[in-house]
Amino acid sequence: MLQNVSLPPSRRALEFGIYRDGDNNLDAIQEVTLAQARDVSAKDSRIEFTVQDTTSRHGGADGIARGALHTNEYTIADGDVHGARIGKAHDMSDRKNLTAFVARTLDNAEASGAKETWLDLVDHGGGDGGGLQTRDGACMSMPDIAGAVADGVALHAKEHPEDAGRGVDGVVANQCLMDTMGFADALSHAGVKYLAASPETMLAPGVPSTVAHDIAAHAGDAKAQAESMVRDVMRTKYGIDDEPGDRFGPAAAFDVLDLDPAKMARAEAAIKRFNDDASAAAGKDPATRDAVRDDARSIDGMVRFPGSNGLPWHADRPAIALYDTIASDARLNQTLRDDARAASASVSDLVLAHKESRGFEPFGGSDYSDAAGPTVHVPVKRSQVDPWAPDVSETNNEFYRSVDQAKFTRVVA
Repeated sequence: MLQNVSLPPSRRALEFGIYRDGDNNLDAIQEVTLAQARDVSAKDSRIEFTVQDTTSRHGGADGIARGALHTNEYTIADGDVHGARIGKAHDMSDRKNLTAFVARTLDNAEASGAKETWLDLVDHGGGDGGGLQTRDGACMSMPDIAGAVADGVALHAKEHPEDAGRGVDGVVANQCLMDTMGFADALSHAGVKYLAASPETMLAPGVPSTVAHDIAAHAGDAKAQAESMVRDVMRTKYGIDDEPGDRFGPAAAFDVLDLDPAKMARAEAAIKRFNDDASAAAGKDPATRDAVRDDARSIDGMVRFPGSNGLPWHADRPAIALYDTIASDARLNQTLRDDARAASASVSDLVLAHKESRGFEPFGGSDYSDAAGPTVHVPVKRSQVDPWAPDVSETNNEFYRSVDQAKFTRVVA
């Protein structure tokens, strides 16, 4: 529960950047995240929000016609909006625009004396295919999102050498399907320490801005921050208060991952070893290939809700559940089972906190009890390999290449 906490602005615990790309059908419903931020800041002065909001709502100022797409920029602190500016609509899926926002958020973090800086990316998402949906319906690529974070950190350091050690501590992905090994890998290489995301489609408004309080209230304790954030997300209900049957949660599953470079390197090495050995073993023995394919097919992919057949992310499978299933398959040789066990353990080591629903009612009661931790792209038929490429590609990223995921794909698809 939020409690009133008041500190001098120069001693804030958290600068929380909200980057809201409202140039699509989520504009109205995801605007709730900004109202939540204002409520949070009124009760907890340890937090300042830096906001860039591209929207068609609340126009009318400075020659912007009411209803026209435009961009608002401001901060929220102590329950009030400060330094509001309105201008022409920014391209929120442009790498340079996100870079500038990251740098501005870090500039504000320095000015407020914030101990941590987090980013909240709010829009449609597509897993390893990217997020921050472009105006033509494609996605900003995952490497570009991570690259913009790194560029923004570098820009802040260049312009403020006295604060060159400041970086982005965490990313909240208020977008669908962004709890992936690929996104975790990309952000880790950009210097981000933590990723908070769902492996599944989220229901807007999505992640509540109250997670900023969870971070500030447990500053310096990553485990407590993660547990509080996951608990907050999974307890949140949207809808009409006096109609409980119509209320819904934003996520069927949610995780906070530790992106420590050493942990990520161990996970990538273990997955690569498994992929290479699985490919070699399957090439020599058709029975091994059949067993591994059976195991992969036994793990449901994401977008498990009714009527989702037209969406491409059925190949995004929970990594831990996949590797555990293979590790327990007595039809496979001991080396391959040991490889799978090591891959599972190394991925599990990334998970600071998680919670899954055994029956997520908004998705027809689908079971997500196996959806702990990030997903990996594991198609079990050719049509799942990269169904929306080249506009959206889940394979064109460094993680997929570095762990030889294509080799495993040829085994199971």
